Amino acid sequence: MDNDILEGYMIRGGISYESLGDGMWVLHDDIQHVDNIVVTHAPPVVLFRVKLMELPPEGPNRAALCERLLQLNATEMVAGAYGIDGNAVIASETLQAADLDFSEFQAAIDGLTLAITDHYDELKQFHAGAKSSN
Repeated sequence: MDNDILEGYMIRGGISYESLGDGMWVLHDDIQHVDNIVVTHAPPVVLFRVKLMELPPEGPNRAALCERLLQLNATEMVAGAYGIDGNAVIASETLQAADLDFSEFQAAIDGLTLAITDHYDELKQFHAGAKSSN
């Protein structure tokens, strides 16, 4: 798989994007209001990743958020997963590049978009709760 094929998938899917360099793009979705999904072609895989929010400060809200992320990974994330990178909560998905077709590419984006639209309001409450308790 080469980068031109991936860009072709973005064009075919009507996805607004910008190139960040060789094998890296940021996707913009004005319809679903999910912005900044980063796609990275790092053979042998294609990585899809979006930063959702910063972690709340240490304490019960952070622990509860981490527990909820694990529950969502086990029950509602079809292929992707929530995770923590540094001090940020992220959602990600990884696919094999060698035989990636358009429908798999689109499904990865749709899966992340659906997860974010379904879960973001709930997850941000952990952050909001942390602020209001100070």
